[in-house]
Amino acid sequence: MSSFSQSANKIFDEVVAFYHVLDQVDQEGKNPYATDTIDYLLYQKNWIDSVQWHVEDLIREPEIEPSLALSYKRRIDALNQERTDTVERIDDYFLAKFAAVPAKSNRLNTESPAWAIDRLSILALKIYHMAIEAERVDTPIDQQARCKQKLAILLEQREDLSTAIDQLLEELAQGEKQMKVYRQMKMYNDPQLNPVLYQKKA
Repeated sequence: MSSFSQSANKIFDEVVAFYHVLDQVDQEGKNPYATDTIDYLLYQKNWIDSVQWHVEDLIREPEIEPSLALSYKRRIDALNQERTDTVERIDDYFLAKFAAVPAKSNRLNTESPAWAIDRLSILALKIYHMAIEAERVDTPIDQQARCKQKLAILLEQREDLSTAIDQLLEELAQGEKQMKVYRQMKMYNDPQLNPVLYQKKA
């Protein structure tokens, strides 16, 4: 039986591979999982990350038209909000999953499971793209070597983070740690809390 992190990494790699078949930021994600499952949320999370990764590349084009850059910036803002919303939905899943677990300790973790999973999702993209850079034959040998070293570190980081996530989930399941979630409460996207937005209405 695979661990949670193994299943998550499999889904993340699946999404990254699917995205790069067309490699277009406007393509449809086609989430194959049932909407009421954690797998659906994991797929959705990495799809958002994959699109945002490539929009972030596009906006750095040196000769980009200002109007196009602004549209990309707006899209990045929207993707960031969607990413945060999805992370919080993943935490909602774990809150429900562990709600009835008797507390054996009041120990807390520095971050919720979903925000650790957020980092795991982004690692899948880093690994995919660094592997490409490590194998490029049109770059200097020393650059290839640096990329191979970075790839090795990223792979080690994924292994360690995966282990840490599985350990955290086990501790939560046993009541050895308590799950406590603080919502991001971002203000800049809220027309009632961003002064630039609400002062326009005054």
